[in-house]
Amino acid sequence: MRRSLVRNALAAAVLAACSFGAAAQDLLIRDATVHTATARGTLQHADVLVRNGRIAAVGPHLAAADAQVVDAQGAPLTPALFGGITDIGLEEVSGEKSTVDASLALGDGGGESRMSVRPEFDVTLAYNPDSVLLPVARIEGIGWTVLGAEPTKGGSLIGGQGGVVRLDGSPDPIGPRVLFVDLGSDAADLSGSSRAAQWMLLDQLIDEVHGKIAPTSPMALLTPAGRATLAKYVGGGGRVLVHVNRAADIRQLLRWADARHVRVAITGGTEAWRVAPLIAAAHVPVFVDPLSDLPADFDQIGATLENAARLHAAGVEVSFAFGEMSSHNARKLRQMAGNAVANGLPWDDGLAGLTRVPAETLGVAGELGTISVGKRADLALWSGDPLDVSSVARQVWLDGRAIPMRSRQTELRDRYLHADDGMPRAYPAGAR
Repeated sequence: MRRSLVRNALAAAVLAACSFGAAAQDLLIRDATVHTATARGTLQHADVLVRNGRIAAVGPHLAAADAQVVDAQGAPLTPALFGGITDIGLEEVSGEKSTVDASLALGDGGGESRMSVRPEFDVTLAYNPDSVLLPVARIEGIGWTVLGAEPTKGGSLIGGQGGVVRLDGSPDPIGPRVLFVDLGSDAADLSGSSRAAQWMLLDQLIDEVHGKIAPTSPMALLTPAGRATLAKYVGGGGRVLVHVNRAADIRQLLRWADARHVRVAITGGTEAWRVAPLIAAAHVPVFVDPLSDLPADFDQIGATLENAARLHAAGVEVSFAFGEMSSHNARKLRQMAGNAVANGLPWDDGLAGLTRVPAETLGVAGELGTISVGKRADLALWSGDPLDVSSVARQVWLDGRAIPMRSRQTELRDRYLHADDGMPRAYPAGAR
């Protein structure tokens, strides 16, 4: 079974590695329903002009004699969507350890080993732009994701750093790095089986950054590189994504972040709606799982499908992320946004949670997340409502280049759907 999985993944990598174009071509998309994800809102029968891979103009009756013209015939046009917090390019076959690079396991696993607390760990260094998961996601309108660093047994509360990658095949992340932290019962094994100890450990790490504990102290938890890295996230610096669900833990996180001057965003946030006014007052965005509606554990007793809607009503900026299996299901994130809309979140804010909000939260709003002049021309044209699971992406452009709308899954579909010509189904049509 293992050999079969690896063999299939290796074969699929050939397709994933194929380039989908050279230089960007000027492009004019005519007569689209343009969902800008900006204050301009939705523009009916509008055009989008792309030059040199960037959006040059948005509005009615645009002209460009030298551009390739696409007639949208009124179809919805959105920014290429956010794929959530994933391991795309860090994970190929979940059950094959040699293809999984999203976590670090050092030390004794008790959460207090000096070697196990390594905020300097950066998962983007292992990113593989030839992963078969890229085309699977991008033909579904997903143009970018943030790579997450996952705390694991033998690690610590701090999983490490990740960053935003575009699914265009380029090898390097864009924008600033993001630090990942786990709190609550999920991280109990990393903190001496007590959530109270989590705050003790985090406070000590901050004290080390401020020089209150000498690097040579036998109680020090950070390496010199770890101190330098963590210092970038203290005092209002880089963004820290904290996975936490229980309302009491979220309240404590907000207090801690305010006292320590740490810019946090919440992921998970199953009970975030219960402290929504506090989150809104702290200007903390939340990446929710809109499908979380059952008390999976004691941290999620208050789970509700209305979480996103209630947070939004309180003034919280809402985006979306899967609780698990995020890499192989990134294309389904828009369905999750649609579920949030079905349970009370305004449609425009559902789209913003897949575009503008994550781009602003992760520090890439200057490049991605809206259809506006100067941004990258990462766009998706849809057959219908992009938040409706029955709609599909008719065409996706990255930097104004039309990507091939095929993946390993479509190749397998076509291989096995050919007409019966007497040959075994595993053979391509016309084989002898």
